[in-house]
Amino acid sequence: MSAAEPTRCDWAGNDAEMVTYHDTEWGVPVHDDPTHFEFLVLEGAQAGLSWATILKRRAGYAKAFAGFDAAKVARFTPARVEKLLQDPGIIRNRAKVEATVRNARAFLAVQEEFGSFDAYMWGFVGGRPIVNRWRRTAQLPAITPESEALSKDLRRRGFGFVGPTVCYAHLQATGLVNDHLVRCFRYGELTAPGA
Repeated sequence: MSAAEPTRCDWAGNDAEMVTYHDTEWGVPVHDDPTHFEFLVLEGAQAGLSWATILKRRAGYAKAFAGFDAAKVARFTPARVEKLLQDPGIIRNRAKVEATVRNARAFLAVQEEFGSFDAYMWGFVGGRPIVNRWRRTAQLPAITPESEALSKDLRRRGFGFVGPTVCYAHLQATGLVNDHLVRCFRYGELTAPGA
């Protein structure tokens, strides 16, 4: 790392896509439903794989899943699912692809009940980001009481591939939790007054 490079969370590494994702998206509070749905799709696909693997296929997922339009994905037919299982731009795992279609339908039901998926999500953290003060990556938990509660409720609503670890990744990615290390430049930016 050159002197000019800012200090980042260790997991960003040297991969350009991971660095850009870390610097511009991870931990930034999300308040729009399409972005929440996008991350649900991508995080469900990630289960058992690395985030870098999924990030490299993000454009493929956007193309395959109608630009992450939940209403369109909810209408995917079994024939459309079979076609997706031939698409090299995504992880061709039948259970994950079928779960994405079911999740889109469940997502619409949550929107109907709560007015937005965003309102539903932020209810799990009391409407404000949880700001942690981790000094080392090893301190970051894989699951928390919030992610366990979210996972349990999503599964009750018919969602799949939403275990507590996947749910915690969603809370981190969409800024409901700020898990940037305190020495990371993004921690200061995201916790600054008015951020």
